[in-house]
Amino acid sequence: MPGDGIGPELTEATLKVLTQIQNSFQIRLNIVQVEGGDQCATTRGVPLPAETIDTIRGAHACLKGPVGETAADVIVKLRILFDLYAGIRPLKSYPNTPAVRSDIDMLFVRENTEGLYKGVEFAVNADTMVCLRVITKGACERIATYAFEAARSRRKAMNVTAVHKANVMRKTDGLFAQTCRDVAKAYPDVTLDELYVDAAAMQLVKAPQDFDVIVTTNLYGDILSDEGAMLVGGLGMAPGANIGDDFALFEPIHGTAPDIAGKGVANPTSMILASGLMLDWLGTKYSDSACTKAAHSIEEALINALKAGVLTQDLGGKVKTDAFGDAVAERISD
Repeated sequence: MPGDGIGPELTEATLKVLTQIQNSFQIRLNIVQVEGGDQCATTRGVPLPAETIDTIRGAHACLKGPVGETAADVIVKLRILFDLYAGIRPLKSYPNTPAVRSDIDMLFVRENTEGLYKGVEFAVNADTMVCLRVITKGACERIATYAFEAARSRRKAMNVTAVHKANVMRKTDGLFAQTCRDVAKAYPDVTLDELYVDAAAMQLVKAPQDFDVIVTTNLYGDILSDEGAMLVGGLGMAPGANIGDDFALFEPIHGTAPDIAGKGVANPTSMILASGLMLDWLGTKYSDSACTKAAHSIEEALINALKAGVLTQDLGGKVKTDAFGDAVAERISD
């Protein structure tokens, strides 16, 4: 799903990388394009047509570009429809980029289906609006479990930081915090820390290198991961994944950037890295070692391109979007 704004440009650059992946590895991808987003709403009358949902349902995974004002009708709906409960956002310092430090390597694990983003809103009267924040133990357990499992797979010194505001929202965030503590008992090899969300926002700026895995609720995760992205060079450097038990959707975490759409200057790193996350997930889900190797190759090719000075406008360079895709693709190797 190319999406809106700069989405089609990012998609074109990413497809160059995926084409080279198929040439270098024993992987055959059947790539089917579907409609969704603001432009689709204009031309089709709906932002997410039924045939798009049917096509996604019949696929092994979905890779989508950013969508604009219809995001709640597209990505939020898909998360709930396919129960993509784990919002995964890895943030890492890459060479030759404006990251604030060279040693940032954190993973946001965001509960993706509940909280305020569930959109349960109503009007009491013309002057009073209410939004319900629904938090359930089951959703807290599975996102906390995902976070602890992720911590085990990342590094020797394993740490999970649970971010909440249980001192104020004692029922909802209280349930989230206590559930994280309960899940932690099954992972004695992983350290659990806790931070209130305002303190976490401060510590991200003060010492981002200290974070490993951050697990939190839907709204907090959205805001804090955007903050974290700016520490590693901007939203253009940040991929995202929406993962469920049986299906997953991958995307850049940024918006459509309409001010630069069509100019060929957008940074496709976020979507290229998202395609790598997709291949890594497919490799794990279907025990396909070729997909796993290909995912590593994408990140390595990206690193080598950045080291060689292949930089888009936001990174201080002049390389166009399509040329960036070419540069990463030509560095893919098995």
